[in-house]
Amino acid sequence: MARIGVISISDGRNHVHARNARFIQSKQDTLVRSLTASGHEVVTGDDLVATNTLATAVARHVARADVDLTIFYYAVWSFPHFTMLAADATRSPLILLASTDPTEPGLVGMLAAGGALDQIGRRHTRLWGAPDDPGLGAEIAVHARAAAAVAGLRGSTFGRFGGRPMGMNTAVANTDQWMRQFGIDVEEIDQYELVLRAERADAAEAKKAREWIEATAAGVHYDGNKLTPELLERQIRSYLAVREIIAERGLDFSGIKAQPELTEHFATMDVTEAFLNDPYDWNGPKEVHVTATEADMDGALTMRLLHLVSGDPVLFADVRHYHADLDIWDLCNSGQHATWYAARSADPAENLSKVNFYPEVFFFPAGGASVQHIAAPGRMTLARLTRNEGRYRLQLMLGEFESYDEATTQRLVRQSTPEWPHAFARLDVDGPVFLSRFGANHIHAVPGDRRGELRAVAGLLDIDLDEWSR
Repeated sequence: MARIGVISISDGRNHVHARNARFIQSKQDTLVRSLTASGHEVVTGDDLVATNTLATAVARHVARADVDLTIFYYAVWSFPHFTMLAADATRSPLILLASTDPTEPGLVGMLAAGGALDQIGRRHTRLWGAPDDPGLGAEIAVHARAAAAVAGLRGSTFGRFGGRPMGMNTAVANTDQWMRQFGIDVEEIDQYELVLRAERADAAEAKKAREWIEATAAGVHYDGNKLTPELLERQIRSYLAVREIIAERGLDFSGIKAQPELTEHFATMDVTEAFLNDPYDWNGPKEVHVTATEADMDGALTMRLLHLVSGDPVLFADVRHYHADLDIWDLCNSGQHATWYAARSADPAENLSKVNFYPEVFFFPAGGASVQHIAAPGRMTLARLTRNEGRYRLQLMLGEFESYDEATTQRLVRQSTPEWPHAFARLDVDGPVFLSRFGANHIHAVPGDRRGELRAVAGLLDIDLDEWSR
């Protein structure tokens, strides 16, 4: 979950603090137990804040623990300047949390402190409730996940294999802006490095992987031309090569250009990208390494945030077609959906049993396998970081992935590219609104409703929120 700091602010009058200390401590203890029971690591201040000196010292003590989020807790009336001093010594996002026990004016203390922070422009979130209220715990968890996600961006490195793909401006971001706003460095890696390493990758490992895919997938449809065992192993060796580069250069997430150089002269990167985004490969469970096709930087950044707030693999897709008669979107791309989305199961075999590896189509002369399946149904959060006049905005909506009978599915699939993966999505936004305002050709999704976390992330990162609903 997250590492959360908790600091309780008190009254600065000695006799009042002496009267209130036990009450404050009991409320803080209940809050800490509730947060810990929810899975968070909690770092408490080493004293209640009742003096100027303690305000700074206690906040610095908590800050040294490198917390993702700091809660200033108000169980009683609290001198607001203690909050100001503690906030100055705190670098993590802030929640001002008020007890709603009516026997003491905790709400008054929180409002006075919040107003003081407003006056100096210090951002914070205000929450209130009983310290063991499950609803309050859920709200804190949303903000904690958002804060942990933002902290997870800072100090990270994005591996960019290749440059701008096919003139796609929305796939290229300003590296200075990324460092300034998100704390992310960009490591530029030539695709030739990938080719060289793939050629000398472990042949026995590639064969083992190919045989696992053949035994586990719904089908591997060799045609003797665009897809052969040798081409599939070349794609697998590319995966091994990228994994090697990730480890050597300490990459936290990546993007691979592929088109047109690799797709015309080497092999497609669909197998590589799918298994990098999966939580497993033929050797068992592994960490997801978020990887965007076409080296889409803002796409990869969106995926990284979605992964950090959810823990799940993230879908990458083109907005391929809008079936206006059904109000359904076909989210489809050139074969790179993580195989996890076929069934969203913890069992790789269950997912792969719904995945076909087809020969690549005419776009890609070098050949290789596309990774084809129909995404499993369920509630989804769909999002994309785009830029409007250089300023980031988070375009955000809910949707539902749907499944249909075989005849309907095949009819829809054949209207686009049947060899590629598809997610049939009903979005919580009117089609004309989406097409008029969406700022990219790629979109990304994770299961469940993650809008709360993403709203909080947008606030923490100074990103405009562009949220859509019907």
